[in-house]
Amino acid sequence: MASALPEPTEEEVELARVARQDAGKKAQVAMAFYRAMAYITGFWLLLLVLEMVLKYLVDVNGNHEPVLGTWVAIVHGMIYVVYVLAVFNLWSVMRWSFSRMIYLILAGVVPVLSFVLERKAASWYREDLPGALDAVEGRALRRAQISRLKAERER
Repeated sequence: MASALPEPTEEEVELARVARQDAGKKAQVAMAFYRAMAYITGFWLLLLVLEMVLKYLVDVNGNHEPVLGTWVAIVHGMIYVVYVLAVFNLWSVMRWSFSRMIYLILAGVVPVLSFVLERKAASWYREDLPGALDAVEGRALRRAQISRLKAERER
C-alpha cells in the first residue's frame, strides 16, 4: 500500500522554486537559440533554392555549372544540423509532442516554412511555458519529499 507524501518543508518548497527558475532560464535560452537558427536556416535554404534555380532552370553558366558555388549547399547542410539540434533542445525542454518536433525539423528543408513555424513555435512556447514550469516544480517537490521520506525510513 502506497503512503502519502508528507507535507513539504520550506526548504523543499524553495528547492522546487529554484528548479522552476532554472527550467525557465533553460527554456528561454532554448527558444532564443531555436529562433536564431530558424532564421539562419531559412536564409540559407532560400540562398540554396536561388542557387538551384540559377543553376538548373536558368542555366546561367551553361552545362549546369554552379552559379554561387557548391559551398552554399554545404553551408546549408551544416547549419541544418545545428538547426535540428536547436529543435531537439527546445522540444525536450518544453516536453512537446513528437509531431511538433517533426514539423519543426521539416521546416528546415521546406523553403519559407522555417519563418512560418518559428512564429508558430513562439506561440506554442508562450502557451505551454507556464504548464511546463509548473510540472518541473511539481516533480522537484515530489523528488525532495520522496528523498526525505526514504531518509526517515532508513533511520
